[in-house]
Amino acid sequence: MASKDEVKQMLRTIERECLYTSGLTGIKKFQKRVMEAMVEVLREKFVPDHMKPFAYDNGPLPIGNGQTISQPYIVALMTDLLLPEQNDVILEVGAGSGYQAAILSKLVKQIYTIEIIPALAKQAQDRLTKLGLKNIEVCQGDGYYGLPQHGPFDGIIVTAAASHVPPLLIEQLKPGGRLVIPVGLPHSLQYLMLIEKDQKGEVTYREILAVAFVPLTGAGHG
Repeated sequence: MASKDEVKQMLRTIERECLYTSGLTGIKKFQKRVMEAMVEVLREKFVPDHMKPFAYDNGPLPIGNGQTISQPYIVALMTDLLLPEQNDVILEVGAGSGYQAAILSKLVKQIYTIEIIPALAKQAQDRLTKLGLKNIEVCQGDGYYGLPQHGPFDGIIVTAAASHVPPLLIEQLKPGGRLVIPVGLPHSLQYLMLIEKDQKGEVTYREILAVAFVPLTGAGHG
């Protein structure tokens, strides 16, 4: 079980990174409720047993099947960029271990999360169910196409790097919604992008920060 000191140290590291990168992100301090969710959801519950000693380090960790759980700072940043509100319905592409969805579950009404790897989808659903997080639905499938049957969404978050922004995800974004996605090829420069759709349906793109993510796989990226 995590000690309070480990969680506090993780929070201090997130706060330092947030301030350090503020010239690029425009964010000097993450929303209080985002940081509270980072405290409430224990990261150790989402990593393999042999990785638990490193659960609160500010770095990505392997979760099996060639996938990783993102570093806490990046999870906090991507969550903050969504500007999540209590009644929002959010789509996540790339459930992984379920950690990002669990953070969002404390902040929004409903999360639909897609995972292309069947074993990870089952593990994530089992883990989230065991933790009693009832406002998350894990769907096994290709996230490139989104989930139009549950859209449009107030926000969309993609946790693997896409070679381009999937057009169907933009279509499934509500007016006033935000899409946060890393874009770029594996082993080359990737950027975390914030895509906003205004009330008229016009879309703007903004580069936030250079990042390194595992690649998004599936029909549009295979």
